[in-house]
Amino acid sequence: VTRLRRLRDSRPLPLGISAENPAEPQEIRGPIRSEMNTELRVLRSGPDSAAFNMALDEALLITSADRGCPVLRLYAWTERAATFGYFQHLADIERATLLRPLIRRPTGGGLVPHDRDWTYSLTVPPGLAWHELRAIESYRTIHDWVVEAFSRLGVATQLAECCRKDVPGQCFQGWEKLDVLWEGRKIAGAAQRRNRLGLLIQGSVQPPPGCSRDAWEAALVVAAPTPFFESTASLTPDKALLTLASHLAETRYSQDIHNAAR
Repeated sequence: VTRLRRLRDSRPLPLGISAENPAEPQEIRGPIRSEMNTELRVLRSGPDSAAFNMALDEALLITSADRGCPVLRLYAWTERAATFGYFQHLADIERATLLRPLIRRPTGGGLVPHDRDWTYSLTVPPGLAWHELRAIESYRTIHDWVVEAFSRLGVATQLAECCRKDVPGQCFQGWEKLDVLWEGRKIAGAAQRRNRLGLLIQGSVQPPPGCSRDAWEAALVVAAPTPFFESTASLTPDKALLTLASHLAETRYSQDIHNAAR
């Protein structure tokens, strides 16, 4: 049972985020400022169910404008699962993978298997520079960040210069322009959703052999692009955020009416 799940199930208890690594950002507790700022908050939410993972990402988007600062969430999965793009058809996805459950993401993109990947999301409130980027530039910026994190570990990756789709609708069969490649294969992709509440980017990394997840996540935080983020600090999710995420998980992401909507 993860610490995040214990907090969700016993609402008044605070979530403690470890700061044992001196490279980790300083932890912040208490109320979140409502004014816009460029301090990147880092939420290490740990493993959870597929439905709750998608719900918490959407909850972070819904509350982004009120929070007023960007959030990088690093998370994992308690079950083998797959997510698929908001505009995809469930029948096509059911034929394409044996992974279950199948959960429709709040973002676009294709089928993503979550049986060995590292996942993250970034939410940016309106009014900040990243939110104003065109979609293609936002996609380039998030993957430049991923490439820089791998570079700090001595792993050479690069952005795809063109598109090559081996199997349409499947995120890691071939690649799109600006996806992250390692030794000629795609290892990272992302999907976006932008609305009046903010910008949500959901990313998946299929790590190269021998890479440490903890080391890469630490490198990702350290490599946060300074043109957009002035500093980093850990985020402790409050009761309202987790209550909203639990509601979305129960009423949307675990329901056939949502996942089979198309």
